[in-house]
Amino acid sequence: MNVDLIFKIAGIGIVVAVLSLLLKRAERDEQALMITLAGLVVVLFMLINEISKLFTTVKSVFGL
Repeated sequence: MNVDLIFKIAGIGIVVAVLSLLLKRAERDEQALMITLAGLVVVLFMLINEISKLFTTVKSVFGL
């Protein structure tokens, strides 16, 4: 696992947190929720690729 992936996830988290806070202060709670969900989906798509690599490595190690 690359350290770059951790920094990307942290960066997305910081951006989402700031945007969500700004939208909540502007009393736009629905948009803040949508920003939070969009950030979660982006991070999950990033992690799906890494999980796929993990399963491929496990298969090759055990010869499955």
